[in-house]
Amino acid sequence: MVKTNLTVISDFIFLGFTHYPKVEITVFVLCLLMYLTTLLGNIILISVSVLDSHLHTPMYFFLSNLSFLDIWYTSSALTPMLANFALGKSTISFSGCAAQMYFSLAMGSTECVLLSLMAYDRYVAICNPLRYPIIMNKRVCVQIAAGSWVTGCFTALVETVSVLQLSLCGNSIINHFICEILAVLKLVCVDTSKVELIMLVISVLLLPMPMLLICISYGFIVSSIVRISSLDGRSKAFSTCAAHLTVVVLFYGTALSMYLKPSAVDSQEIDKFIALVYTGLTPMLNPIIYSLRNKEVKVAVKKLLGRNPLCGLLISTSN
Repeated sequence: MVKTNLTVISDFIFLGFTHYPKVEITVFVLCLLMYLTTLLGNIILISVSVLDSHLHTPMYFFLSNLSFLDIWYTSSALTPMLANFALGKSTISFSGCAAQMYFSLAMGSTECVLLSLMAYDRYVAICNPLRYPIIMNKRVCVQIAAGSWVTGCFTALVETVSVLQLSLCGNSIINHFICEILAVLKLVCVDTSKVELIMLVISVLLLPMPMLLICISYGFIVSSIVRISSLDGRSKAFSTCAAHLTVVVLFYGTALSMYLKPSAVDSQEIDKFIALVYTGLTPMLNPIIYSLRNKEVKVAVKKLLGRNPLCGLLISTSN
């Protein structure tokens, strides 16, 4: 095979969903709706968290971080796809592909770490309420958030550089709708065992381990909930936990099926639809599940934004 250094490639071509012409427009419409809803929900959450002093708590500090990275995550993944479809093109420059790969990985990796630390925050708040203000003080919250961002950005940099230094076989066609690292890796014709090992180690650190921490935290939370004497209180608490865990399972489950599957398994077509879940669906659900269902957030939104019809619609649909 003739090896072509990756830096020689000036443009990549996305296959996207061209194998499914009947659903391509449907996917575009759904992605557009998910993106707009994600922007609206997360911008509202960030705004009320900053402007309402009653929401200046560790939980909403972390949720604001989650909303900020979800905006970046969805924008880096879906915006180029939506733009290409609207303009009738399917190409991306080498630098654009590198940037999209890095930012998608960085935001996704940061979210993996942040969600687990948010679960720990809820564990401390529910299981150790008297010590909560001491344990989760402002300094600790900033350190936790900063640690999440540094970890996500660093691991993404390692993975992106590891792949971009490899060589292609003269093929610039990516069988995906974004510059997803696994899809780009399939274009490489040299030995990828070292890169795959690096990705495996990072994936284990960022996927099953944080998910285990979340399960342990919610295990303790549930054990505290069952001791609540009020049946209505138990019901609401279980409903909240179930909603949180649903989003967690969607996000980590789809990511696990992508990054920890056997290398011999070729499921590129399925991977495209799986990617839509963790790049579009979960960022859209996060503000609704974690915040906009909360009474205090609804009160803050109504107080700060008045009778804005879009906000009212979003709040009513989250009931």
